[in-house]
Amino acid sequence: MRAALKSRQFRRLFAGVGWTLAGESILLLVLSIWVKDLTGSSAAAGMTFFWLVLPSVLAPLLGWAVDRYPRKKFLAWGNLASILTVAPLLLVRGEEQLWIVYACAFAYGTSFVMLPAALNGLLKLILPPDDLVEGNGVLGTTKEALRIGGPITGAAIYTVAGPHAVIALTIAAYVVAACVIATMDVDGDRVEPTDESTRDSLLIGVRHVRRDPLLLHPLVGVGLALVVFGFSESVMFAIVDAFDRPAAYVGVVVMVQGIGAVAGGVAAAAVIRRIGEAAAIVCSLTLFAISTATIALAPAMWVVLVAVVPTGVGLPLTIIALMTLMQRRTPAPIMGRVSAAFDVILGTPQTISIAVGAGLVTILSYHAIYAVMAATCVTAMIYVYAMAIRKPGRSPAGDGPESGLDVVSRRSR
Repeated sequence: MRAALKSRQFRRLFAGVGWTLAGESILLLVLSIWVKDLTGSSAAAGMTFFWLVLPSVLAPLLGWAVDRYPRKKFLAWGNLASILTVAPLLLVRGEEQLWIVYACAFAYGTSFVMLPAALNGLLKLILPPDDLVEGNGVLGTTKEALRIGGPITGAAIYTVAGPHAVIALTIAAYVVAACVIATMDVDGDRVEPTDESTRDSLLIGVRHVRRDPLLLHPLVGVGLALVVFGFSESVMFAIVDAFDRPAAYVGVVVMVQGIGAVAGGVAAAAVIRRIGEAAAIVCSLTLFAISTATIALAPAMWVVLVAVVPTGVGLPLTIIALMTLMQRRTPAPIMGRVSAAFDVILGTPQTISIAVGAGLVTILSYHAIYAVMAATCVTAMIYVYAMAIRKPGRSPAGDGPESGLDVVSRRSR
């Protein structure tokens, strides 16, 4: 990670994005806890996450908007605009204002799609291709570390000082992030005018992914794993119940998994440099298969705790490998739309699997569900190995065999 941190502009970007990640980590869990306290309904609390992920269906349009502006300017102003997505929460006093919480969750979720898209484009501008994996590793490790302490910190502040204190801290984090990012001096951060049609412009991200086998197949493999991985959101409660632990014990499981995630984030850059992005994804899918198979057969809770560590290690390895692969193989002018295409391909199956898992846990044992998860992860691993390693595309690293940008440029001539 030292290579990326030698860059003055990356250090400044990291300082700004770190505040954004911190603000998000303390607020996300608090929103659902707050709705539960306001309504007394677990279903209403769960709907908070639905509104947070719903903007992913608009990802192609949102990615198109990102690509129309310089990356640094969009990221700085985007952080300031994110304040408007959470500030109305300060008006909420009771259940009758629940609609404000849901509306803010939708707006907040929109920023989750747009800000990372701009960040991916900015990283490509300020870091050499060989250092992208290092930059993603730094950001990924920080994000996983904050996932361990952030939600607990947010819940503690909520308990002691109330939800409005958490919201105020999140707003302050966005202000600092915007100010820090605005001070960056980025060369080549401009948007060139094109003659592309609106339809081509909106679909260019999906077309670019589809035409690049070295980008498409790892993404499809991870998407296949996510079709079942969301089951764990509901099934984990059945596991702790089966071993006579209280529901709150899920927090211990998440914390142990988070420790593995930090370790995975630290090691990810070195692993990816050594074996490549596609092979790293194969390794992470293998870790997922081992983890889920072990949980399916676990005779005691301590075995479950040990088994979730490989999942934790594999999660940042997967994300960092995918993000680096996307950044290396995508032209800068269409980075926002390609990033949005990733959100659709990865976010849709995960959202569906969370909903399906909530139903499956009422009719199947956790043993059976985790066995299905393990088998699916093995299938995904074999697919990525066969299509992206044994049968790789012939295009050079950098842009795809024929990038979406090339297609649009040719059509406009």
